[in-house]
Amino acid sequence: MSDKLFSTRDEPLASEDLDVCRRVHEALCSELQIDRSGEEAARLGALVIELYRQGVHDGNQLRLLAGGKRT
Repeated sequence: MSDKLFSTRDEPLASEDLDVCRRVHEALCSELQIDRSGEEAARLGALVIELYRQGVHDGNQLRLLAGGKRT
């Protein structure tokens, strides 16, 4: 049996991590003119956090990957 029961993706984010995600989320919502209280903003926030958990910790990279090209 493995000594590690949980992957690093299961570990809680520290306040510094959440600050990065929050700043990226707020910037993207502003740039993309998304209502921060809406469902689209919630999906975007989940995507930002998922990317962060996968190892994308640079704010600019997060914005590029999460913002994508919207049509």
